[in-house]
Amino acid sequence: PAMERAITVQRETEMMRPAIVVAAALLMPGLHALPDAIFGGPAKGDAAVQNAAQNIAGQVRDRDTGETLAGAQVFVSGTVLGTLTDAEGRYRLRLGDLARPGASLTVTVRLIGFREESATVTLDDSASEMTLDFELEQTALSLQDLVVTGEVREGAPGKAEADVPAPPMVSTGIALRAAGMPSAHRHRERFNTESYAYIDENRWRSPLDAPLSTFSIDVDRASYSNIRRFIRDGRLPPVDAVRIEEMINYFPYDYPEADGEHPFTVSTEVARAPWNPRNLLVRVGVQGRSVDLEDLPPGNLVFLLDVSGSMHAPDKLPLLKQSMRLLVNELRAEDRVAVVVYAGAAGLVLESTSGRHKERILEAIERLEAGGSTAGGAGLRLAYDVARRNFAEGGNNRVILATDGDFNVGASSDAEMTRLIEKEREAGTFLTVLGFGMGNLKDSKMEAIADHGNGNYAYIDSALEARKVLVTEMGGTLLTIAKDVKIQVEFNPARVGSYRLIGYENRLLAAEDFNDDRVDAGELGAGHTVTALYEVVPAGAEIGDRGPMVDPLRYGPDRDADADRRASPRDEGIDVSEFADELMFVKLRYKRPDGDRSVRIDHPVAGRATEPSADMRFAAAVASFGMLLRGSEECGDFTYSDVSRLARDAVGGDPYGYRSEFVHLVARASDLSHHSR
Repeated sequence: PAMERAITVQRETEMMRPAIVVAAALLMPGLHALPDAIFGGPAKGDAAVQNAAQNIAGQVRDRDTGETLAGAQVFVSGTVLGTLTDAEGRYRLRLGDLARPGASLTVTVRLIGFREESATVTLDDSASEMTLDFELEQTALSLQDLVVTGEVREGAPGKAEADVPAPPMVSTGIALRAAGMPSAHRHRERFNTESYAYIDENRWRSPLDAPLSTFSIDVDRASYSNIRRFIRDGRLPPVDAVRIEEMINYFPYDYPEADGEHPFTVSTEVARAPWNPRNLLVRVGVQGRSVDLEDLPPGNLVFLLDVSGSMHAPDKLPLLKQSMRLLVNELRAEDRVAVVVYAGAAGLVLESTSGRHKERILEAIERLEAGGSTAGGAGLRLAYDVARRNFAEGGNNRVILATDGDFNVGASSDAEMTRLIEKEREAGTFLTVLGFGMGNLKDSKMEAIADHGNGNYAYIDSALEARKVLVTEMGGTLLTIAKDVKIQVEFNPARVGSYRLIGYENRLLAAEDFNDDRVDAGELGAGHTVTALYEVVPAGAEIGDRGPMVDPLRYGPDRDADADRRASPRDEGIDVSEFADELMFVKLRYKRPDGDRSVRIDHPVAGRATEPSADMRFAAAVASFGMLLRGSEECGDFTYSDVSRLARDAVGGDPYGYRSEFVHLVARASDLSHHSR
């Protein structure tokens, strides 16, 4: 019936190729109401449909305990219409063309470990939504309670295609639920297959051997919200999930606004390192020009949404849909949105639609359900194809990919996706990546494809984080004001004995890459701030154990190995008198969003330490917190209590409460650390 309805609607409207409709009906069980999502539901002239209840909604509970049950299958028997209950046990079935007065529909609820329940309702015109609640009775686990569908537990080699006859909207995964086991824990009992790129902490360098430090900026903030998720869940994060630069850059800082020829300002500050007062801490701050949302160029946005089986958990697809609703509500009439989904196959759910038709966009998003395997490569190709067809000259052309990163079916190799994404970025379509969920989060893959797509990567762990990324910081998330932004710092050997860059390990560049416009680097969004911290040992200070020494140069100045790091530049015949007061020299390069040639900015840094500002103290607190989480030896005897005290004194105005939340997070991590020991 679903296939016949799809073909009938297609013939009547001639708005879509039959192949897509057939593929969606056959291969994408998650799009249970694809024709209605695409064509706007039943005809407006159908009075019978207009007068019937459009939705059936309710809540599912445990009959014995009263506990709400998440992840229960709720479906209309004999149809392909179905859904899953959310974290509060609530569901809503949007009836579409089933909504006819007098029609009798049987609604069935299934959940492993409970007895199946059904109820028959007769639709009438007394209300637009009928309420139907269920109470399920626990039952002993049997072999019939094993449901094998579109996902194998994380940790298995892959995902099997769904092979269960009816109902089509069944819970994904191999699910075991013993009687009495709280459903809230069901998603947390999985094997963990989250993946993070290895991080080798930056080492101390001597300016005599390595006078230049070069890296790409990073405006991603995903690491901080992901760490927050771990700590809130009662666990310390994996070491490689901790990217200190992303933690620091999660927070806004009071840097000077850009008002000149460049789209950002550069500022620096020098103070004593709180974890080692003998050393200096240098902060380099970049502030992108803020743009009023009304002044943003027209947006050509393509939502690429993962509706595969791995996305069924409450913190995945339901949260994704909630996040997309927040963004849609901020759209203007001149903005356009298309919705592409992928599961067992990729499909176009909504053609590019003006932001004035928010109801149509929201309806398409609301109808999505999870099921099937993950054809991420096919989804990317289709999304970019849609973006090209609706390309906005001078506008913001962007694909917004929302997923847990589990690309594992079809053309999904990292190399192939990277080539596709880089090709499209050169044509003017950038990529933003939003990560969701736990247990199988592919953090390393999502960060990499966002970097190659001239975009940014954020991890959404809550509706509040979704609001921060997609509403509060919407300009920075969606509008790039400078691309390929690189920073190169030259250290004055007369003032610096050794130095280390805190964080940015996966953003380091070769010294010659700074002047090479062919080398890709990070992008800066409207209103974005970027902060980099260097710890510096002053020249002549006791350096201590900073790693292996460098052998004497065969074709260079004559000095022995023991004196390598303490040699005076004057002994080497270096004339530094002209720059005696400078600690270091900061250079930046960037390109305009549509440019190919870079522009350089220079900024000398005086070597005098000053009383640290509140922003400096707070950034230092975040950095030291990251070092503790990573088990770094560089923070010495600094403790979580020291971090908390440093942060509390630097909270300041804190209009959004981000810094206050950080203080609580440090306290929670301290407790977890004690328990771990």
